Amino acid sequence: MLVNILFLVIGLAVLVWSADRFVYGAAAFARNLGLPPMLIGLTIVAMGSSAPEMFVAATASMEGMSDTAIGNVLGSNVANITLILGITALLGALSVTSETLKREIPLMIAATVLAGYLLHDGILSRTDGWILLSAFFALMGYLIYQALSNKTPDALTDESEAEIPTGVPTWRAIFWILVGMVLLPLSADWMVDGAVGIAKIFGLSDLVIGLTIIAVGTSLPELAACVAGVMKKEHDLAIGNIVGSNIFNILAVMALPGLIAPGEVDAQASSRDFYMVLATSCALAILVLSSGAKKQLTRWHGAVLLLTFIVYQVVIFSAN
Repeated sequence: MLVNILFLVIGLAVLVWSADRFVYGAAAFARNLGLPPMLIGLTIVAMGSSAPEMFVAATASMEGMSDTAIGNVLGSNVANITLILGITALLGALSVTSETLKREIPLMIAATVLAGYLLHDGILSRTDGWILLSAFFALMGYLIYQALSNKTPDALTDESEAEIPTGVPTWRAIFWILVGMVLLPLSADWMVDGAVGIAKIFGLSDLVIGLTIIAVGTSLPELAACVAGVMKKEHDLAIGNIVGSNIFNILAVMALPGLIAPGEVDAQASSRDFYMVLATSCALAILVLSSGAKKQLTRWHGAVLLLTFIVYQVVIFSAN
């Protein structure tokens, strides 16, 4: 038991750290190549917080644990909105001014509906995986086109660009890219092995371990990013990290188990857990887009979101 916990904790710590270093190096390298900061912010930086989910999903799928990979995606998306935004909102009301963000939230819901439609037959096939991945690239292309063609200043774009490192030597950027490429898959393997060991001891299913321990663990980068955003008064970036991560998870990360280990999906994932993801995504849209002139997530909203996360965890473990 202790060995499994050590594998899980060490794997998680190294996974989060190496993901941060990889994104840092990749963003710095892209800037040194002369790519527009806006493009870097919309791609490398925006996807960076989902790197842990991606590597865990790939590792679990290659080990034949596609339910863990799917559970990680669904659980992370729920945790991002209820746990991460809940904690963040408790630190102080979050104001939304970005038009880009107001456009991305409905797209997040549309992506969630697409994934739910593909899961409803209880099978995530290789074709489903390609559909999700194609939708991801199409959506990214649309967002990049909108950003490049829109000359009006936008809070989310400005805040994202401010996060891109400057003055980093190319050799150092490449060094951190290589470090991330080595440690990300290695730490993901440690984390999955530890989680599987714990699951066997407590009799947890592959889906539940993905929905709970792994999902919360891989959401830690989003928590760090959101708290940092609040401290810097970059509220749009804090919520934008959540929305961007959820889009990346539901389309790009969810595609991996379909492409690597297609097959049947736990019935709870395509019913209970998918609808929880859809409900929390719609709740975020209502809170952000219909919260009056100020467009704020208040401390009261944060408390409700956090309570929702706790109740969901109780339901999951009770049904296991």
